[in-house]
Amino acid sequence: MSKTISINAGSSSLKWKLFEMPDEVVVASGIVERIGLPDSIFTIKYGDGQKYETTADIQDHEVAVEMLLEQLTELNIIESFDEITGVGHRVVAGGEKFSESTLIDDDVIQAIEDLAEFAPLHNPANATGIKAFKKVLPDITSVAVFDTSFHTSMPKKNYLYSIPMQYYEKHNARRYGAHGTSHRYVSNRAAEIIGQPIEDLKIVTAHLGNGASITAVDGGKSVDTSMGFTPLAGVTMGTRSGDIDPSLLPFIMRKEGIADINEMVRILNNESGLKGLSGVSSDMRDIESAAAEGNEDAQVALDIFNDRVRKYIGQYAATMNGIDVLVFTAGIGENAANVRQAVADGLSFLGLKVDPDKNDVRGEERIISTDDSKVKVLLIPTDEELMIARDVEALKD
Repeated sequence: MSKTISINAGSSSLKWKLFEMPDEVVVASGIVERIGLPDSIFTIKYGDGQKYETTADIQDHEVAVEMLLEQLTELNIIESFDEITGVGHRVVAGGEKFSESTLIDDDVIQAIEDLAEFAPLHNPANATGIKAFKKVLPDITSVAVFDTSFHTSMPKKNYLYSIPMQYYEKHNARRYGAHGTSHRYVSNRAAEIIGQPIEDLKIVTAHLGNGASITAVDGGKSVDTSMGFTPLAGVTMGTRSGDIDPSLLPFIMRKEGIADINEMVRILNNESGLKGLSGVSSDMRDIESAAAEGNEDAQVALDIFNDRVRKYIGQYAATMNGIDVLVFTAGIGENAANVRQAVADGLSFLGLKVDPDKNDVRGEERIISTDDSKVKVLLIPTDEELMIARDVEALKD
């Protein structure tokens, strides 16, 4: 059987998962960390709980790819490179240009680089990973899977901001959203689990991790999502502020003597959210522990997080004129039972009820709502890598 590798390249990292297709069996997975820095960390998990890890000075993504492929053969995970027939790359920003996953050629690579102004921390790194694989394995099917493409089905009333139309017409200033691959996977999986066609369902998907976004999925299509022009908008996140009154920015800048707007944006991205509110950490586990020990700021941060998530779910139930399914996914959504319970408890007006016993679980795919709940509530671990591999398979010759 042929194999497909799913790639998520960051500025100094390369996460990957190797699938045997079309059976969708995970053969191996791993990550290369600290690329371009001394003592890069190279990890592969494979076989029956086996793990290979080493440190080395990996100077760039091309070296990381070469090392990855070499170790796949040395560990007998593959016999030769010929077994790998497809590679799928996660790309954050596809703008309005890419409404679906796309075969990669030189023009696509250039377009990804041109769209870097919409995701300056991600698209350049994504393009670097693509080029690295193209150089080492030039002839295999290469596919770009865009975080934003799932949200291109949003109607204008939901993706346009209430600013002069010329800013959209001239500069494409609009809501793009993110986490689309995750929202697409869990919404389709939810329909499979409850045994109903996704075309008949109104689903809200809550991707709650260090980055968090909520999406309204009506009939299988994204009709609204909480992240905006960038991933800074929406709910409170690990280090991101989420929605904020823009007039607050110049006020804080004057009071704090901040002259550069980019520094203010950095604060909103990296020093805010749970981290900024609690003064403890950006990690939900640390926040919950501190709150349990009586830290009032940590409790307030937790309350604000739950409140913002709950408000978006209620908003999207209104957007779709109903809700049939609520899905929790990603690091917090999959593992923080208290968060799931608190969010659900505040949505009882929708006829939504979570069973505390069913909800007492971490990372296990299951229905967690009560039998008499009018809304099905599910915990579904996300699998963006599998979604990427499926898109590669669909685009193979």
